[in-house]
Amino acid sequence: MILLNITNISLPIAHPVLKFFIILIIILSAPIILNKFKIPHILGLIIAGALIGPNAINLLERDSGIILSGTAGLLYIMFLAGLEIDLVEFKKNSLKSIIFGLYTFIIPMTLGTVAGIYLLRFSLPTSMLLASMFASHTLIAYPILTKLEVHKNRAVNITIGGTMITDTLALLVLAVIVGMAHGEVGSAFWIKISFSLVVFASLVLFGFPIVVRWFFKNYTEKVSQYIFILAMVFLGSILAELAGIEAIIGAFLTGLSLNRLIPSTSPLMNRIEFVGNAIFIPFFLIGVGMLVDFKTFFVSFETIKVAIVMIVMATGSKYAAAWLTQKTFKFTNDERRLIFGLSNAQAAATLAAVLVGYNVIIGTTTDGEPIRLLSESVLNGTIIMILVTCTIASLSAQKGAMNISILSSVKEDKHKPELDEKILVTVSNPDTIDELIHLSLIVKSNYSKLFALNVINSSQGDENAVKHANKLLEKAIHTASAADVKLHKLVTYDIDIISGITNAVVQNEITDLIIGLRGRSGISESFLGNLTKGVVYHTSTSTFVYKSAQPISTVKRHLVILPKNAELETGFPFWLLKIWNIARNTGAKLVFFGTEKTIQVLLDIHKKNPIEAEFKVFDNWDDFLIISRDIKANDSLIIVMSRIDFISYQKNMAQVPSYLNKYFQQNNFILIYPAQMSVKVEETSNLNNPSLIEPIEKIDEIRRNIARLFKHK
Repeated sequence: MILLNITNISLPIAHPVLKFFIILIIILSAPIILNKFKIPHILGLIIAGALIGPNAINLLERDSGIILSGTAGLLYIMFLAGLEIDLVEFKKNSLKSIIFGLYTFIIPMTLGTVAGIYLLRFSLPTSMLLASMFASHTLIAYPILTKLEVHKNRAVNITIGGTMITDTLALLVLAVIVGMAHGEVGSAFWIKISFSLVVFASLVLFGFPIVVRWFFKNYTEKVSQYIFILAMVFLGSILAELAGIEAIIGAFLTGLSLNRLIPSTSPLMNRIEFVGNAIFIPFFLIGVGMLVDFKTFFVSFETIKVAIVMIVMATGSKYAAAWLTQKTFKFTNDERRLIFGLSNAQAAATLAAVLVGYNVIIGTTTDGEPIRLLSESVLNGTIIMILVTCTIASLSAQKGAMNISILSSVKEDKHKPELDEKILVTVSNPDTIDELIHLSLIVKSNYSKLFALNVINSSQGDENAVKHANKLLEKAIHTASAADVKLHKLVTYDIDIISGITNAVVQNEITDLIIGLRGRSGISESFLGNLTKGVVYHTSTSTFVYKSAQPISTVKRHLVILPKNAELETGFPFWLLKIWNIARNTGAKLVFFGTEKTIQVLLDIHKKNPIEAEFKVFDNWDDFLIISRDIKANDSLIIVMSRIDFISYQKNMAQVPSYLNKYFQQNNFILIYPAQMSVKVEETSNLNNPSLIEPIEKIDEIRRNIARLFKHK
């Protein structure tokens, strides 16, 4: 056994265990110390890296291990940006993203080129390359926004979209300038780069989802899924470099392509964020800090002059782009701070450009010294600029994010529903537990409480039955905890399962009930009859009967079948919010089939709360099987049912089990029984019947409930 001799340690430290320990201490302590001074933790990690790096006390060397972990951290930031972006808002704001991307590219390019020519006396190619460094930016401040939960703000959304545009254009300028220096720019150059970009984007955006969906459907082991996703990120990055652009673009597009397959509430997303924020991203920030050389502040006046010009041009032009974006789209001052904070930090693409430019030799002096496309003073000035812009960006992003987060919290408390939402998941089969919990995580709102129930037959309540029940519930708790969600377990004894569920619902004031079916089994009429006569008729909950044929995250579309007068049911807004959450949290498309009146209500909701959805008129349950023509592989069926004799009941609902068993065995399905407040009407088609007056008069109240619930969510 080899012992570590403290007296023989020399700087920089080479012992791998001690090196890793020091880095972990920095990652742990920097946020704790700097939070007291309200300094962003990412800035603390950069400063810590500068202090321990080779250009300061030389405690650690920026070796291959630091570079590898840092590269992974940078790709992680870009991957998370693409993965967490709201695709509906991204599409909605695509034009705004393009406009911002052009603002934040053209303004720095113009000002930077002019400054390079007239202030620094550089040549036109050198000035343009310098300006492209100002145009690009790195989303270093993104972890701050994630931590403060403002990463889905519209300003963040368009900034991320604009980042892809400006970084791609800036790196394209780099490729063109370097190609011109080597005399390689011609028609062949443009054909090659255009073709490679199209092939690369097509592979990532269209090919990756197919591969990942197949993997998720066939391999459910948690570690394997995480490693596979990590491999896809690096594959996308490699393909980007093969296409002639930076790896960060590949990581971002990979995140964008997998956005729909990794729900924001899923355990997998929690693992991805946890590992990135705990290890990879801090390594990247420390590695950036290690590049800072404090001696460059005192090397020469030329270095200081270049650094000052670069800092002023980069910061000023990015602020101008953010201000112009704010005025163009009427954003708030805090949203402008978010845009500026995200776009001002210069790091990855800037560093890549300066190193490439520094290594390009365009001639020699009379003394035989090489003339570089970017001089050593620019290289040193870039390091100073990275430190200053990252500092300014972090402070700006944190201020804007904190203000928006506080304002959002005040509004959320003000509009918080009086209803205490409690979701109960029944667990009896170990094979269905994970999918049932995943469904509950996807449909729940921010204020929901989750419960898991196992019913033990009172006639068989021996020790083995109790152990089996606790084992099932522990598995459910483990699945929920992987998504950082607390799950309360319930065990009850009763004469049968239906009675046990009914009593648990009443005793715990459950608002939503999720019951699972075996993945390969059908749904029997006797089961449905016992369910409706038992749980559904004796409780007022929204009840969801779920059968999973594939992971819900791999579903492309959910076909939602609505009966006539579905919008008049008391429970309409409550189950609808759950379905809306499925689209919000998975990105899957909803296709609604209903009467014209019902569709119009949904269109009104959709206008104020946009998701990816399609609406089709369908009012003939006698021809229910027409839906089978529209359903495809990777589609799910959601059928809204009703209790007998209630206003939206259709006699053909009795045939639903046989339809599902015969025509939809290969698809997921959910049967929904809306919540009721003990309001019952006689079966009739006459809307003038007095027994229907009360639910019809409730429509205004229901619409207010919809607005209140959706606003809080």
